Amino acid sequence: MTFEEFRQSISTDTAPPAGLSALLQALWHDARGNWDRAHQLAQDVETKDGAWVHAYLHRKEGDASNAGYWYRRASQAMFTGSLDEEWTEIAEALLQR
Repeated sequence: MTFEEFRQSISTDTAPPAGLSALLQALWHDARGNWDRAHQLAQDVETKDGAWVHAYLHRKEGDASNAGYWYRRASQAMFTGSLDEEWTEIAEALLQR
């Protein structure tokens, strides 16, 4: 799936497209305004990518301290751009894996 197809599915589909990883599903739900479902999915993935999505979600929530913890677990610097820019960067990276 391309990034454009993924982004389009957010506005046209009622559920994440079949075959998406849990982390891409988390980003999909986040983009649809369901932070709780996104967080639930992300916190169950115990990888660096899971920590990265988890960090982004806590940054979005406004919990910088908790986000910092998850960025460290992801071996990522705390993102300084907009939330939309970070969401895009993560989604593009995950779609390439």
